[in-house]
Amino acid sequence: MKNTYLTSHFPLFSILLFSISLSIYTENIIIEWLSDIGLYTGMLEFFSETGIKLTLLFLLTFFYFMVFAALKLIANTMMELSLLFFSKDEDGNELRKIRGGTWIYLIASCCSLLFITFPAGIGASFLLATVIYFIYFVYNVAESMSGAGMFGMIFFHISFWCVFVLAVIYAAIRLYNSFINSLPI
Repeated sequence: MKNTYLTSHFPLFSILLFSISLSIYTENIIIEWLSDIGLYTGMLEFFSETGIKLTLLFLLTFFYFMVFAALKLIANTMMELSLLFFSKDEDGNELRKIRGGTWIYLIASCCSLLFITFPAGIGASFLLATVIYFIYFVYNVAESMSGAGMFGMIFFHISFWCVFVLAVIYAAIRLYNSFINSLPI
């Protein structure tokens, strides 16, 4: 079967699986923390243990789903912008070629379920899938680009993601420092 839309649901499954693996890990951390500070036993008086765990799992999965969906939206926009700026393809043939790369994230998200107790493994599987997908992307669009266009596209992606990650880290550090400075110590 050679339908171009056959793999269109893979990004959704990948996002769900990555979200679930991170949610299970975070849920265990939160429940352990609530037990350490003594709130978990009080919560058990009002809710069942299963209810607390399912509610936490749902909320955390929803949170991580939103984060990964936003990252996918940003990545798709950057990918299509780079093709607009640097590719000679005007018909969208390059986009059809790279659709098969969704397998990469689906396999990595299945592997992330093996690391639900090891968050670095989840992150490593996501980063490895991202690097492999980027190589797959560059390889498949290379024939519609000149050497300068290829260099520009790679530089465009690397510079955007570096600035994006650094901006998020900077904002998190600023927020943390303002929180620490506001404590009455």
